[in-house]
Amino acid sequence: MAPHRHHHDEFEANPLLGKEMKYFSQAGFDLDRVHIKRNAPIASLYEDAILNEGAVISSTGALINFSGKKTGRSPKDKRIVYEDGSKDEIWWGPVNIKMDEHTFEINRERAIDYLNTRENVYVFDGFAGWDPKYRIKVRVIASRAYHALFMHNMLIRPTPQELADFGEPDFIIYNAGQFPANRFTTGMTSSTSVEINFKRMEMVILGTEYAGEMKKGIFSVMHYLQPVKFGQLSLHSSANQAKGDDGDVSLFFGLSGTGKTTLSADPNRMLIGDDEHVWSDTGVFNIEGGCYAKCINLSAEKEPEIFNAIRFGSILENVVYNPADRVPDYDDVSITENTRCAYPIEFIQNAKIPCIANRQPSNIIMLCCDAFGVLPPVSRLTPDQASYHFVAGYTSKTPGTEDGVVEPSPTFSTCYGQPFIVLHPGRYARMLAEKMESSNANCWLINTGWTGGKFGTGKRCPLKYTRAIVDAIHNGSLAKAEYETFPVFNLSIPKAVEGVPSDILHPAKVWPSQDAFDAELKKLGEMFQKAYTKYEADIDPKVKLAGPVF
Repeated sequence: MAPHRHHHDEFEANPLLGKEMKYFSQAGFDLDRVHIKRNAPIASLYEDAILNEGAVISSTGALINFSGKKTGRSPKDKRIVYEDGSKDEIWWGPVNIKMDEHTFEINRERAIDYLNTRENVYVFDGFAGWDPKYRIKVRVIASRAYHALFMHNMLIRPTPQELADFGEPDFIIYNAGQFPANRFTTGMTSSTSVEINFKRMEMVILGTEYAGEMKKGIFSVMHYLQPVKFGQLSLHSSANQAKGDDGDVSLFFGLSGTGKTTLSADPNRMLIGDDEHVWSDTGVFNIEGGCYAKCINLSAEKEPEIFNAIRFGSILENVVYNPADRVPDYDDVSITENTRCAYPIEFIQNAKIPCIANRQPSNIIMLCCDAFGVLPPVSRLTPDQASYHFVAGYTSKTPGTEDGVVEPSPTFSTCYGQPFIVLHPGRYARMLAEKMESSNANCWLINTGWTGGKFGTGKRCPLKYTRAIVDAIHNGSLAKAEYETFPVFNLSIPKAVEGVPSDILHPAKVWPSQDAFDAELKKLGEMFQKAYTKYEADIDPKVKLAGPVF
């Protein structure tokens, strides 16, 4: 037997890596034994989930499901297969960790063997991408009714005719998440494994029942296919459009918990989508057919659009409810802070169906939640600043989206979506800069985080003020405002915004101590500089100069 090697160099010494390999796994389904339910009606998925999976129906008719041990994504367990067709395009490293083809085949066979032992196997066939020119056909094969209903809500549902003509899928997910990966398989670090193979165009899930892995798996695939195959730019963003046939379009970038979903749900505008989009040569289209909203502290007052979407056909995930009347308690985080709801996008009253806008965006809004309380509630960015902030992708991690996070901490997630990007960040940043230049879009940085002090002393900027800022962007008044310069970051900040107290527009004015403010500002500026060094080698040097300068 070969001597024991540390895992970090196993790829150099792995004889299977990158070799053209015959698939040994011809595993298929034992159709005589397994009962395959394809695109089953919602009601029958409810019945199976209640009967077999411990699901319950909420007071408004949503299906409450529990994902078990994993209540968030497991980014450290995600792998991409290292193979000749895609290996030179991929940004290898901690986000896209290599797996050899042989290991993939072992895990694939393990997943299919497990699915073959189930009484019921659920198949959902749908589309990713609303633009027919750039969409892909996706097949989900799963052992839980909950997972089938989740992807029924999150993918684009085919019409009966489209389903009849579906043919072979472009991409397949094998979700055997109830069954663990074998930790003794080369390259496995835990019993959870989420892996994508661009040669087979397949994804295999073992050892996690968190449904968000499937959604984000498709997003990773689109982050590869859209730029590489179609030449279009995939983005972790929400999008909405002014009412009318040719209303202006806005894109909102931001990490989990920054307000992307909340701010895009605007009663005065049509929602194109809340999380994943493609900025194409003809406009903007949603990748998904549904929304996956956070439920923590959800209320009818604060977020009526989302609150009212939680009805028959929607999925509530890991939400605590009162057994007496089945009313969900959105403030109870005893299972997880990352409680979620998945519903078809048409459950949002002002959703634009089909979710596509045939015009270029007018406003790009970058959202962050700054727990240090120093970034201004709104600033206008130059094109170079826009590139810089897109590559830096700052927010502070608020509790709850990933396992093990309970205190906010600063996080830099490049392209405002580091866990999902597949190519080098500079590639997406260049495409974004070109698109912004040709469309002449305005770009804004909005801080939905703390004001008047850092987390613990200050308070979070009230949602009504952030909404007033977004309204001022949309009605054009903010572009015409009078601006001053914010230090260190050299941002242009407005002196007044209708409906917002002007003292909060310049953060220094609401901090009790100027010295404390200056110290936090310098600390945050240094964090930005340090985070940016990882990417600067492959990006135009002038972009670096658009960041904080002391």
